[in-house]
Amino acid sequence: MADYFSVLVDRNGVRSSSEDLLTAIMPLMKLLSLTAIGLLLSHPKIQMIPRETLRLLSKLVFALFLPCLIFTYLGESITLENIAKWWFIPVNVLISTGIGCLLGFLVVILCRPPPPLVRFTIISTAFGNTGNLPLAIVSSVCHTADNPFGKHCHSRGVSYVSFCQWVSVILAYTLVYHMMEPPLEFYEIVEEGTEIEELVETNDNDVSKPLLMEAEWPGIEEKETEHCKAPFIARIFNSISNVSQSSFPDLDHSRDSSSTPTYPESIRCLAEPRVVRKIRIVAEQTPIQHILQPPTIASLLAIIVGLVPQIKAFFFGADAPLLFISNSLEIFAGAMVPFVMLILGGMLAEGPNESSTLGLRTTIGICIARLLVLPVLGIGIVVAADKLNFLVHGDPMYKFVLLLQYTTPTAILLGALASLRGYAVREASALLFWEHVFALLSLSLYIFVYFKAVI
Repeated sequence: MADYFSVLVDRNGVRSSSEDLLTAIMPLMKLLSLTAIGLLLSHPKIQMIPRETLRLLSKLVFALFLPCLIFTYLGESITLENIAKWWFIPVNVLISTGIGCLLGFLVVILCRPPPPLVRFTIISTAFGNTGNLPLAIVSSVCHTADNPFGKHCHSRGVSYVSFCQWVSVILAYTLVYHMMEPPLEFYEIVEEGTEIEELVETNDNDVSKPLLMEAEWPGIEEKETEHCKAPFIARIFNSISNVSQSSFPDLDHSRDSSSTPTYPESIRCLAEPRVVRKIRIVAEQTPIQHILQPPTIASLLAIIVGLVPQIKAFFFGADAPLLFISNSLEIFAGAMVPFVMLILGGMLAEGPNESSTLGLRTTIGICIARLLVLPVLGIGIVVAADKLNFLVHGDPMYKFVLLLQYTTPTAILLGALASLRGYAVREASALLFWEHVFALLSLSLYIFVYFKAVI
């Protein structure tokens, strides 16, 4: 590992550590400036950019600017050979999420959050931002001509980050979706009639809702299913008798004694086991069908176009007949980073939610685990993968993107999923605020280390 922390060398000789630190900090300073402008313009005392405008901007980013960015750069660079080389990028997302879950268990053991927030603590430690923020960091790093990653810095960086978008979406609508299921005690309270306001106020035009609910996935509340705000898995596997069964499928038809004699013994032997049936019911209620959102569709289209040379020749290349379309999409793509940072500034302008019940100790524990401990483990994973020849040889940007997947704060999408499930919305708002504030320091530190490690 010592080789990865060697001193940077440029044309003029050995660069000092202060120059390395400045190179690492400058990209974040650019992003911080954009965020500060968004915070200032959307501050409640100024409100030059109202909250409704920020919501419209988030929809534009989600439905237009981000898909254009993904299609433009991923479609041009993707090939069958590159897919074979880049396989570790989506795998690394799964590894980072798995390690994050283990760290989340450790935070639960050490910090002892309130029992209803145990699963929230685990998944908020595990589910990092692998999309918008890494794209913004890569774009900022590659903004200058003398960037440390070479001539094709931006196109390669955006392609690498975009290549794992589909994995993050699948994780969001499977693992994160079920981990954010409301606890049974919470559901029983609602069943008894003591409704909670945040479950009732689901109007998309309600400007009093935290911006984070739609900051990264606008319109997610429209994806609400029948069991979104109920402990569906707990009800199925625990067979709780004191919970209303009217909204849940009948799980055990075999209890009806009158129907038992009507089935031949041979058919009953082939009947689906109860546990398997419960798993199937949960799988059927998992809203995996919602993964086809604009960024995911853009990723799939880019891969299809990139893998078919005849189609690719129509969109990319100096003599491409439809080059004007690619250039138009590239213009839209250029607006993604500034608008994302403006939206983040607007989210931070709302401040932390003081009504959070997560607790100071648990909040600090999650921040330390996610922003300080996980990146150290990520360095070990990436270095080991490089030793095993899993990575693209001689491509520092490839390693940099892999390392960023361990370094970013919890995904803002967690706030939208919290709203969708009606669970821990205030806690998500407060945690995301403090994580993004502390991430300014941790990202500066680790990007400096990564520049030492990957170049």
